[in-house]
Amino acid sequence: MPDMFDKCATDQGYFGRFRVAGDRFFTLPVIDDLPGPHMEFQGQDNIMWSVNNYIGLANDPDIKAAAVEATEKWSVSSPMGSRMMSGSTSEHLALEKSLAEHAQKEDSFLFNYGYMGVIGTVTSLTGPDDTLIVDKLAHACIVDAAFSAKGGQGGKPMVRFFRHNDMHDLESVLKSVNKNRKGGVMILSEGVYGMTGDLADLKGITSLARQYDARVFIDDAHGVGVLGEKGRGTADHLGVQDEIDIYFGTFAKSFASIGGYSATSTQVRDWIAYNARTQVFAKALPMPYVKSLQIALKKVADGDDRRKVMWERSNHLKDGLRNLGYHIGSGDSPICAVFTPVGDNLEEVAMAMLTYLRKHNIFCTGVTWPVIPPGLVMFRMIPTTAHSEEDVARTIDVFKTMRDDLKIQFPLSDDLMGKITKIFRD
Repeated sequence: MPDMFDKCATDQGYFGRFRVAGDRFFTLPVIDDLPGPHMEFQGQDNIMWSVNNYIGLANDPDIKAAAVEATEKWSVSSPMGSRMMSGSTSEHLALEKSLAEHAQKEDSFLFNYGYMGVIGTVTSLTGPDDTLIVDKLAHACIVDAAFSAKGGQGGKPMVRFFRHNDMHDLESVLKSVNKNRKGGVMILSEGVYGMTGDLADLKGITSLARQYDARVFIDDAHGVGVLGEKGRGTADHLGVQDEIDIYFGTFAKSFASIGGYSATSTQVRDWIAYNARTQVFAKALPMPYVKSLQIALKKVADGDDRRKVMWERSNHLKDGLRNLGYHIGSGDSPICAVFTPVGDNLEEVAMAMLTYLRKHNIFCTGVTWPVIPPGLVMFRMIPTTAHSEEDVARTIDVFKTMRDDLKIQFPLSDDLMGKITKIFRD
């Protein structure tokens, strides 16, 4: 008889070949070190470009002290139980109020994980007659949220997609949905697209949402703490914060912690609190996180000097690699997306480049098809406040020797340039 575990003995599934080989170089690398600009990998000090410590709050002494003090007072057990039962405290409520004020919303609700927060928020609000319209490049948590929504009574809401940042296509989808519309409509987007670094066209999205009576949800994991006045995020940066119905922020990036929150109106917040299964049936966020996040939020709001350094490092890195012939994605965030041609031997060349970088103590993330178009490899790099000018200069130098030693051909062909342009919708 077939066994559902049979697949586990094959090379099927995500990164199957690497899994079967027991790889720990390209996938699941073991990095036992404090998060920062330098981390140890396979016994060597590496310049780390794969940690989302945007404004350098990882290992901040004030945040660490707050966590230690909270641990000594409450340990890691408090509060015991879910928020619905015995897990709500005045500290949780205070943090939620502060997050709402920062997001310029009436209230907010905490989640233990950003991924589960997106799923809990979206699924709690979606009914069987509703429609969710999703940007095609949206993060997996948004896609999973859309397809996880059951809508009650066994019904399934309609899920539609629109081409990335393409407002003409979004309007076409909205028109189509409104022809036979029975329920509500919500547009789901990221604020900053974490892989490529480009910003969502939130001005266009919110304008169309008003025109076609739709709600707007954005997951601003890579925008909060990074963009906008006081680090309020992408929508504030683009001047449409008040047009966002649900602003979702996470703590895993610029806050250098864990968890997330949905900031919205008080009525919607309360509905989420009572109906988001990913939190109703989960233990409340432990007190060491709550207390340390209160300090982190203050540092995010007062972090203009930190953000200035972050931008200096980002611009220096982008300009240096661009001058070497590498094509840098057109995103307006600090994320540095480096596109390089690999030809038909995609996997072989991409692995050779990633191996070269890591053997020369530059640790970054390599991305290939199907995440980006075939014929290209993209290195996603996160410049942070914690990186030094020397880190940037050293990285540029290694990319130069890699270009020469591996004989990488520039410039990109018109065909590949067209594929990159299509991603960013320039």
